[in-house]
Amino acid sequence: METGERSGAEGQSKEAALAVRAPLPSFPGRPSEEKESSLEPQRVPTFPNLVYIELIAALAVTALLIFLSLGFDAPLQEMADPNLTPNPSKAPWYFVGFQELLVYFDPWIGGFLIPLMIIVGLILFPYLDPTRKEGEGYRFRDRPLAVTIFTAGLTLWFVLIALGSWFRGPNWQFYWPWESWNIEKPLPKQTTTLPAAIGISILIGYLAAGFTLPAIFLKGLLRRLGIVRYLLFAGILSMMGGVFLKIGLRLLFNVKYVLQTRWFNL
Repeated sequence: METGERSGAEGQSKEAALAVRAPLPSFPGRPSEEKESSLEPQRVPTFPNLVYIELIAALAVTALLIFLSLGFDAPLQEMADPNLTPNPSKAPWYFVGFQELLVYFDPWIGGFLIPLMIIVGLILFPYLDPTRKEGEGYRFRDRPLAVTIFTAGLTLWFVLIALGSWFRGPNWQFYWPWESWNIEKPLPKQTTTLPAAIGISILIGYLAAGFTLPAIFLKGLLRRLGIVRYLLFAGILSMMGGVFLKIGLRLLFNVKYVLQTRWFNL
């Protein structure tokens, strides 16, 4: 009897161990263990996968810069004369974009506020991007909205540099590449400033559209970001779009200020 009971108990313990080790059944609402393991993000070591790519890219850029420096001379001019101010007086190419902004904005806006917004926007926008997913990269297919906005801002900056470097002649007048700088153009006609009532109406309408349209056209954006992140997101987009619009108003309609007050001019 004892032998039978002992063998029966051992059989039950073996069956229990097999039951514990056996894979759990998969139900319709529960993924199997293999699917769970496949859903986990695959990690790749930084070295050598990423480091080698960055090294090759750095060597390629260095080789390109060496080739350009050997093949093209720097556009140096004669020695500076403190008694003679050249016309036009231009900043280095990497700062001439700020100089071009001064045509469209007040000095404190074009030289301080807009560069500050660019820096703050570049810092904040990767965290405000509604298409951002944890663990995703910075490719276009990963973050199409953030890459598009960054590319648009970068393109605008290089357009300003090109305008200031190649299209601005004496008295900072606009010259086409085939026009001679030896022939001075007459001063531009007097710029106009919109009446205060019209300027305030345009600003209120623009800001209202800038803060409401993203929530209308991007469904669920306000819910995903929350009120604080949404306001920052819409504010950055509105200020960036305002720079484009202000430049267009000056070039197309010769509008100097949308709103002029005793304290600031926009």
